[in-house]
Amino acid sequence: MGIQLQNVVIDAADAGELAGFWAAATGWEAADWSSAEEAVVRNPAGGPHLYFMRVPEGRAGKNRVHLDVGPAEGGSARREIERLTGLGARVLSEHESHTVLADPEGNEFCVTGERD
Repeated sequence: MGIQLQNVVIDAADAGELAGFWAAATGWEAADWSSAEEAVVRNPAGGPHLYFMRVPEGRAGKNRVHLDVGPAEGGSARREIERLTGLGARVLSEHESHTVLADPEGNEFCVTGERD
């Protein structure tokens, strides 16, 4: 026996707005019932979804868990970083194997791969 990962839950000031960013970033669809209180971005492959939940407090300190994302097959890490910053992310630091970004609410995530 074991467990099945269903959702990755991300705290937000505005769940619907943050879900909009992540829907655009991943190419997945946000549920039509999404609101400022709660929202979900569904994984069309059937894997875990991204679930956003409004919380009263802002982000404090370093993320204890973060997402690692990479370009789709044949894609470029550099082009994905440019696209994500165009959607509202910002680059925090660059490393040989990955770049650390923050989404519009400051949640950190990494784009893996060399910045060709």
